[in-house]
Amino acid sequence: MKEQQMSDAFITSAFLAFSGGLQDAYTFNTRDHVFANAQTGNLVLMTQNLMEGNIAHSLNYLLPIFAFIVGVFVAEQLQGRLKEKKSLHWRQFIVLIEIITLLLVGFIPGSLNNIANMLVSFSCALQVQSFRKVNGNTYASTMCIGNIKSATARLSAFFRTNDKTYFHQSMHYFGIIVIFAIGAGLGGVISKQLGYPTIWISCAVLLIPFILMHEHKA
Repeated sequence: MKEQQMSDAFITSAFLAFSGGLQDAYTFNTRDHVFANAQTGNLVLMTQNLMEGNIAHSLNYLLPIFAFIVGVFVAEQLQGRLKEKKSLHWRQFIVLIEIITLLLVGFIPGSLNNIANMLVSFSCALQVQSFRKVNGNTYASTMCIGNIKSATARLSAFFRTNDKTYFHQSMHYFGIIVIFAIGAGLGGVISKQLGYPTIWISCAVLLIPFILMHEHKA
């Protein structure tokens, strides 16, 4: 039986999901109500502003979408180029870039919110492209709609077939959703008190999966 990669383990996914939820709440509450991870929301708000004639304001939502696209592209390139490296797992390298990027975001003033939001969206894209499975099942660590769908579908399959595998898979998804929500809730509360440096909590959280993947190299 093939040994599970630590990058796919539930504990790793849990910390990534907590960080993802915190990032979304952070940018929404401290950076002009822009979503770091929910690009669907940004797309809706961008097109609404365009149709209302608020061209300049629509850029607040367009720029994070563009940064997200760049992040996915960069993550795919890094995976292809670093996958065979033995000194550092390529996903550890991705997390390290995330940590450095988010560390910089905490220093960016409110007058440069567009840049801060772009960097957080870029970081989000790196994560969502690089970490796509939990215990062998496809998931997203920075958004919930796909996880809710998968959790519900597997719960339905359990009631239909009585196969406990589906139940366990469903609970993994629901667990990730709850942890994401906790990260978002705490991120929203803390960001209102602490402000821009709140994002550094995400850096500290991401250090844990970085270490976990180092201690349990696949």
